[in-house]
Amino acid sequence: MKRRDWMKASAGAALALPRLGLSQIPGHPSLLHFDPIEFEPPDAAQYRRELPGGAIAYLVEDHQFPLVDISLSIRTGEYLVSDQDIDVAGFTGSQMRGGGTKTMSSNEFDEEAAFLATEIGCNVGGTSGSAGVGCLKANLDRSLEMFFDMLLHPAFDPERLELAVAQTLQSLARRNDSTGGIVRREFARLMRGQHFTTRQTTEDTVRRVTPERMAEFHAQNFAPSRFIFAVSGDFETDAMVDKLSEYMTSGEWPTLGPAPEIPAPAHQPRSGVYMVDKVDENLNQAQVRIGHSGIARSNPDHIAVSVMNYTLGGGSFVSRIMSRVRSDEGLAYSASSDFSPGTYYPGLFTAAFQSENGRCAQAATIVLEEMRKIREEKISAEELELSQNYNIEVFPRFFASAGQIAGTFASDEYTGREAGYWQNYRDRIADVTVDEVQRVAQKYLQPDHVVVLAVGATDAVKAGNPDEPDFSFQSLDDDGAIEMIPLPDPVTMIYPEA
Repeated sequence: MKRRDWMKASAGAALALPRLGLSQIPGHPSLLHFDPIEFEPPDAAQYRRELPGGAIAYLVEDHQFPLVDISLSIRTGEYLVSDQDIDVAGFTGSQMRGGGTKTMSSNEFDEEAAFLATEIGCNVGGTSGSAGVGCLKANLDRSLEMFFDMLLHPAFDPERLELAVAQTLQSLARRNDSTGGIVRREFARLMRGQHFTTRQTTEDTVRRVTPERMAEFHAQNFAPSRFIFAVSGDFETDAMVDKLSEYMTSGEWPTLGPAPEIPAPAHQPRSGVYMVDKVDENLNQAQVRIGHSGIARSNPDHIAVSVMNYTLGGGSFVSRIMSRVRSDEGLAYSASSDFSPGTYYPGLFTAAFQSENGRCAQAATIVLEEMRKIREEKISAEELELSQNYNIEVFPRFFASAGQIAGTFASDEYTGREAGYWQNYRDRIADVTVDEVQRVAQKYLQPDHVVVLAVGATDAVKAGNPDEPDFSFQSLDDDGAIEMIPLPDPVTMIYPEA
C-alpha cells in the first residue's frame, strides 16, 4: 500500500472506531464479537479502458483528496538481457529518472519535481518494469508532461551514471557482511541453479553499463503496446483517458511486438544439508532455510495449499511451526513457512528461522516433524476455520482504496490472472475441507526431499546442543553428509573451490 493510501485508510479507520466505555470492553479477546464482513469485489471491466497503441488503463476515481496517482507496469525485465549485461536493465530504470531528459537536465528535473511536490519514479526488476507519478490535482498537466518526457526522452546523464556506478561498487564489497543476505542468495542458487533470478551483480557487469547500452534497452522495451496503467485519485475518467491517449499517440514511440516469455528454471534442486561458514563475533545465531520446489498459480490446488500452509507455518503465532519452535521450545524469535504459488513457473516451499547456533538442528528437526505431521494427520476443524476466516477476512484489503483497486486489476492484467478469480475467491476458500488440506499436504509437501541450508558459525552449528544430543544436522541427511558452500569474493562473485 502506498503511503498516501495508508494514511487515508488509517484516518478513515480511526474515525470509524466506536467509542466504548470501560464497562463495554470484554474481559478477554475471545469474547469479542464482530459482525460478518459483507463485501462484494468490484468488477474489473467497469474500470478498464483500452488506449491507443495497445496500452491498457484501469481508472478508479476518488475525490476525497485533490491527489492523482498513476502507476505504470511495463512488460520488460532483467530476464531479457544477457548474463554479461545483467545490470543494464536495472540501471536503465533508475537512470531514466535520475539522468534527466533531452529537454531538462537531471538537476532541472529534480528541482521542478520538488517545486511541484510531484513524485516521479522508474524501475526495472526481474520480470517487469514500473514507473509512476503522484501529484496534486492542480499540477497534473505539468506532472504528466514531465512523466512522459522521462518515458520518451531519457538522457542518461553520464555524470549521474558515474555516481550510481560508484555507489553500487561500494555496496558490493559489503555483500557478505549479512547472514540474511547470504542465506537468501545461496538458497536461491540451490533451488534455481543458473537462472536469471540468481544472477549477481559484479564489478564487471556494472562497468559494462553505458548510456548507449541503456538507450538501446529503452528503445527495445518502452512503448504503449507494453504499458498497463493504474490510475487513481481526483480526476474525471473520460478526461484522464483523453490525456493518456494523447500521449500514447505520439509518433515518437517505437513499434514493439509482444514481450518474450519469461523462462522457467531448468534446475532440479538436489536435496541435502548445506552450510556456509559465516562467523559473526556479535551474533551467536545462524540463519536456516528449508525448502523444495512448489507449484504454479495455474495449479487448481493453490487455494487449498494456501489454507494448509496457514496452519503449518504461515499463520504467525497460530501456526504450528511458530507455536512449537518459539512458544513451546523457545528456539527462535520467529519461525514460519511460505508456500506461495509462482506466477510464471512453479514457486517454492520455504520454511525459515534464525536460532542460536547450537540449537538450529533441533529447530530444523521440529520443522520437518510438523511437515510430516500435517501430511499424516488431519488438521482440526478449529484450525481449518481459523485459516479460512483469515484468508476470507483479509480479502477486502485488495480493494481497500481506489489505488488498490486500480493496482490489483492492473496486476491481474499484467500476469494474466484468470477471469472471475476474485468473485470466486472466497467460495473457493470456504469449500476447502480438512480432507482437502491433508490431500494437498500429502501431494505437495516433501519433508523427505528438502534442501536444508544453514549460514552461521558452522563449527558451533554442527556441534549442536550438548543438552539435546539427539538433534544434529547430520541426521537430517540420509548419508549423514553436510556439503560446505564457500563464500565468494563479494566483488567478483567468484567462488573458491570448497
